[in-house]
Amino acid sequence: MSTPTRRAAPFEGSSLDTVVAELTEEVRELYTADEVPWVIGYSGGKDSTAILQLVWLALKELPVEQRKKTVYVISTDTLVENPIVASWVSQSLETMRLAAEEQALPIEPNRLTPATKDTFWVNLIGRGYPAPRPKFRWCTERMKIKPSNSFIRRIVRQHGEAIMVLGIRKQESQARARAMAKHEKRRVRDRLSPNGNLPNSLVYSPIEDWSNDEVWTFLMQQANPWGYSNKDLLTMYQGASADSECPLVVDSTTPSCGDSRFGCWTCTLVEQDKSMAAMISNDSEKEWMQPLLDLRNKLDVSDDSHLRDFRKMKGNIQLFGDRIVHGPYTQQSRETWLRDLLEAQTWVRANGPEEVRSLELITMAELHEIRQLWVFEKHEVEDSLPRIYKEKTGEDFPGLPLDEHLTLGADEIELLREACDGDELLFSTARELLAVERRFRTMTRRSGLFEELEKSVKRGFFQDKEDAHAWALKKKQLREEIAEHLPLIEDDKDEENADAPA
Repeated sequence: MSTPTRRAAPFEGSSLDTVVAELTEEVRELYTADEVPWVIGYSGGKDSTAILQLVWLALKELPVEQRKKTVYVISTDTLVENPIVASWVSQSLETMRLAAEEQALPIEPNRLTPATKDTFWVNLIGRGYPAPRPKFRWCTERMKIKPSNSFIRRIVRQHGEAIMVLGIRKQESQARARAMAKHEKRRVRDRLSPNGNLPNSLVYSPIEDWSNDEVWTFLMQQANPWGYSNKDLLTMYQGASADSECPLVVDSTTPSCGDSRFGCWTCTLVEQDKSMAAMISNDSEKEWMQPLLDLRNKLDVSDDSHLRDFRKMKGNIQLFGDRIVHGPYTQQSRETWLRDLLEAQTWVRANGPEEVRSLELITMAELHEIRQLWVFEKHEVEDSLPRIYKEKTGEDFPGLPLDEHLTLGADEIELLREACDGDELLFSTARELLAVERRFRTMTRRSGLFEELEKSVKRGFFQDKEDAHAWALKKKQLREEIAEHLPLIEDDKDEENADAPA
């Protein structure tokens, strides 16, 4: 694992004090060279802790009048981070804020989160996006890249430029080493590399040549300057598997951190969550996370076609070869995921240790957003979320009633089901048509009503999945036949043009 193992000559034979002195002097020179603000990516792991400590130590040695520009510390919480690590980082940021104020340092911690519409559960349970896969990695852009890039762009707009200080190291992987070597050739100033994904921003990587051992040597021998315990950090690493920490993600080429101890507990981009499993196995006090691990494993199924609609999000049928490419999770699947999630949250709050009795696996803002998506975009006008919430938590859902013109009661829904005689596709189509009509009913001008009705009819055009599959295959065959005969048609046109009089 990535805990320290002694090497014969750490730091190439130089003493730790010498290495730290040289690096902090370099940090001070770069910091005072211009007015460009710094942004430090902080995950709470060993590498980001090391660079923040170096910057902190360097600034403490500067006269107060030279501590002019702000150093923004940003930590992105996806809202589905491993709860142990999320708590660690949150407490660290608060401790850091207080210590920076006491020590008169221009260090400003910031906890970033994705917009409610971009969170994991809103997209999976609300919109029905299937659990992320390497070829459909919809989560990283929304949950990691957008919050950090949005913050950095705001700093660039305010100041014209920004310098990102990252704990990236060449020894993390061969791919990382190649990428860093490529950027080194384009450095505009000593130790500052261009950022290809964020204009007007440069990257500074102080510990790029350090090994795992050297990072741990520094952390174990150099006290944390904002008062947090590096030994506790080591203990957290020892309680998990041997993986790298999750870096600040600013582009889609950054590999998934789902297999690390600092990844999302919901991550299905890897075969298994080794870190959470190890934490549960190694520490009886963390057994309360078992329902989370069980839910994550339930999400990660090799073939989830039985959980998904045979139509894509817009109602079209897509083929891969002669096979249907399934679309979003069905209503039944999404409601099941919500039940499982609320059940896990309720169990943890009732049975977990005191510090997790108020744990939120899903926020109230996310639940409100999911409810809106189900009723207004999915046309699931029975408004089932409040009922599911009550069923699994024992509490009334705190949301306000939705527009009565847009929802149907349980009795009305049951009558509609009876009228459809068990045909689920007919039922969902009829329900959607009713939802569209009710939405336009209160409008003064009903422009667009027929277009929406037509879309609903097209989505429900098929008798069942087999009928849709046969229709798609026939459509594909016709296209292939047209493509096959098109060159002959073009040749005939060319011959006609050649015979035409000048």
